[in-house]
Amino acid sequence: MVKAVFLDRDGVINAYPGDSKYVTSWQEFSFLPGVQAALKKLSAGGYQIFIISNQAGVSKGIYSKETLDSITQNMLAEFAKYQIKISGVYYCLHRSEDNCACRKPKSGMVEEAISRLKSEGFDTDRSGSFFVGDTIRDIETGKTAGLKTILVFSGKEKPENKSSWHDSPHFTASNLAEAVDLILQA
Repeated sequence: MVKAVFLDRDGVINAYPGDSKYVTSWQEFSFLPGVQAALKKLSAGGYQIFIISNQAGVSKGIYSKETLDSITQNMLAEFAKYQIKISGVYYCLHRSEDNCACRKPKSGMVEEAISRLKSEGFDTDRSGSFFVGDTIRDIETGKTAGLKTILVFSGKEKPENKSSWHDSPHFTASNLAEAVDLILQA
């Protein structure tokens, strides 16, 4: 059995893009402080690491699939400099109105990653695996997939909005570094 951590991208790994809602180039991509060190610890802890992100900007024509691929390759190259292995990156390029199975809060991308691990001979310990995100939609995704959830406040969601959350995370953390510490203590 393997343990996995599924990470949203914008607001968890890189700075949330703000009002534009989209990172449209590598120049706009900015790692949040402590991300590389946190992921290196997680990787050393034996976790499979996956990035799971809605990227509807492609289908909306705001940026191209090639641009998204370039941003991803640059991000993975930066991680490789720190010996961080990312087991997979999954993007939903659909708009909400497409009603696909992959767009968060649906768990299609998580299920695809778990299915790929199974095809490689690894069963995923869902009870020991986590979804880390910066929105309640991410929390819903993790819970639907049977994972523990951590809401980080380094992106879109803020603690002062708690009264309006329609779903509660298992844990909260200031940022990815704090989330990783919680994961490694679990």
